[in-house]
Amino acid sequence: MSTDSPVHSPVHSPEKFKASIGVRLRNFLIAIVAIALSVALVLGLRTQTTSATLAQLGEQSIPLEVALTNGKPSLMEFYADWCTVCQKMAPDIAQLEQQYADKVNFVMLNVDNTKWLPEMLRYRVDGIPHLVYLNKDGEAVAQAIGDQPRTIMTSNLEALVASSPLPYAQASGRVSQFNAPVTSTTSQDDPRSHGAQVVN
Repeated sequence: MSTDSPVHSPVHSPEKFKASIGVRLRNFLIAIVAIALSVALVLGLRTQTTSATLAQLGEQSIPLEVALTNGKPSLMEFYADWCTVCQKMAPDIAQLEQQYADKVNFVMLNVDNTKWLPEMLRYRVDGIPHLVYLNKDGEAVAQAIGDQPRTIMTSNLEALVASSPLPYAQASGRVSQFNAPVTSTTSQDDPRSHGAQVVN
């Protein structure tokens, strides 16, 4: 037997060993990145803030009778579920409600509910959204109609909390038309009909 024959060792050559470690390290890093992205995606989907809906805002609304008596100023919004401008403003109203929850009452009055007809007539609601700013005594200090940027509403709320004049007291934006359902007042007791009964 010749001693000159090459001996095959079970150990790989240094180059193959380095290449094997490089591939393993690359695969490990890819696996770590994939896991991190998966966790981020799952957490992102769980914590994703869903847009506030008018129904949610209506459910969370402070009742009007409470808002008028609890000593805090109020932002009262006349709205309707079908109102596209109201729907557009809902996320801003929700953010403002979170920001000012301890300082301001947020009252939502649905114009499709005839229960609010006296308030609709009192504040002359003819377009929605119709915002009424009430001081801590429940007195209207300003109104705004239509689409309002959050910055304008924030400025008004800051002034309302500070009992200062509102900088945008009569702001108007895009509205959804609305006519309050008013019943006819034609009856025999019409004051104009009494003239015929007067005797000279």
